[in-house]
Amino acid sequence: MNLRERIRSWLQPIYFLGQNTLTLTGAVITTSTALTTIAFWFYEVFLPAPPHPYIGILFFLIFPGIFVLGLLLIPLGIWLRRRTLRARGKLPRTFPAIDLHLPVVRRTFEWVALATGLNLLIIGTASYRGVEYMDTTNFCGTTCHTVMEPEYTAYQNSPHSRVPCVDCHIGPGAGWFVRSKVSGLRQVFAVAFHSYPRPIPSPVQNLRPAQATCEQCHWPQRFTGDKFLVNTSYKDDERNTPQTDVFLLKVGGRTWQGSVGIHGHHLADNARIRYISIDAERQTIPVVDYTDDQGKTTEFVSTDAKATKEQLEKGEHRVMDCVDCHNRPTHAFDLPENAVDKQMSLGRISPELPYIKKKAVEVLKVNYATRDIAQQSITDEIDRFYQTNYPAIYQAQRSVVERSGAEVARIYLRNIFPDMRVTWGTHPNNLGHNDSPGCFRCHDGSHNSADGQTITNDCSACHQVLAAGQENPKVLTDLGFR
Repeated sequence: MNLRERIRSWLQPIYFLGQNTLTLTGAVITTSTALTTIAFWFYEVFLPAPPHPYIGILFFLIFPGIFVLGLLLIPLGIWLRRRTLRARGKLPRTFPAIDLHLPVVRRTFEWVALATGLNLLIIGTASYRGVEYMDTTNFCGTTCHTVMEPEYTAYQNSPHSRVPCVDCHIGPGAGWFVRSKVSGLRQVFAVAFHSYPRPIPSPVQNLRPAQATCEQCHWPQRFTGDKFLVNTSYKDDERNTPQTDVFLLKVGGRTWQGSVGIHGHHLADNARIRYISIDAERQTIPVVDYTDDQGKTTEFVSTDAKATKEQLEKGEHRVMDCVDCHNRPTHAFDLPENAVDKQMSLGRISPELPYIKKKAVEVLKVNYATRDIAQQSITDEIDRFYQTNYPAIYQAQRSVVERSGAEVARIYLRNIFPDMRVTWGTHPNNLGHNDSPGCFRCHDGSHNSADGQTITNDCSACHQVLAAGQENPKVLTDLGFR
């Protein structure tokens, strides 16, 4: 028997058994979803982003799934018909011959061959596009709207707002890609059954080490030197008196002389610092191990944050990396005073309005039932305050008052999410030590070693203060800033 006859003999039962409703239904489903999906792909060329995240889910995930289901129905129908005919004793020993000389039969197999090639192409493209869509910021931030709204809002107002989520949460390589999709499947069930935590816990457990994500762009070993910082805040008096702090932050890094500055002493070498935290938020750190440039390791134990042997054994034993200090590099939430100061320094809330700092912080700290009520109440209260107490200013600068009130409302909407139980201070920021313990989790002067060393809490170790709380710092005038 030659090859052509063997192929014909192999195709005979498929051709015969394929004439059933289920197989033909599968063919119709496959064809219709394929045509619809391809049409959307062409449409997307002219509209790169779907108008709604669920449109993307429909065409990138659900339709390809239906397409594959249709393909599976084709062999399933053949198998079921074969089993039915066998049970009835009607399964022929010799199947009807396939006469390729007949144009209808020949065209059928030509179409089958063409469809098979197209199906492989469609499945490959759909798989790629589906994975690509699931890795988009739009999918991550807006599909599970209630759950991700706080994090997505913070992300949009962060220095990393143009960095795709997957660059930080997954990073390069297949291993972590697969792990993220398995974790994502678990999260889908949590969202579907409303079993997700409120708020989303931080820090994220089992997050990929920063060396494989953050350090793809940032390099802590690089010598940065000192960073010049100017921070302006405002008193809550009538004049909103500005207070300016000026200091040099000793970022440092590695030099030919060794490790210097903050990065140099903390991250110039992998595994330089190890610690044990005994709470889920990593705010209580009773034990720190430090390895110096000569390779000597010293253990520092806190006399304040005392822990039992059982607590230390059950605590998280961790190698320090970027996110232990930069724990909210993207999803950062402000405290009301800081947020108002920031917008006043940018001129979005006018410092010229009397008592605006005090009034803005006051209305932000009210416990509103919903975000919509908060937005309306904040703008109305600020409006009413100036109408009642400063009518001349309100008449002359009404647009300024309204604009400032709207910005105060936006501060609330960027930071407070009652549905996810996110309020002021829910997520502490460890970068610094003004709003939460941050640096002082270790640099508190109470972490001591057996040989009498102490983890320093000297201000000059990390920064040099050039001006503190001054209205018009001389150093800025001397440097030509004013």
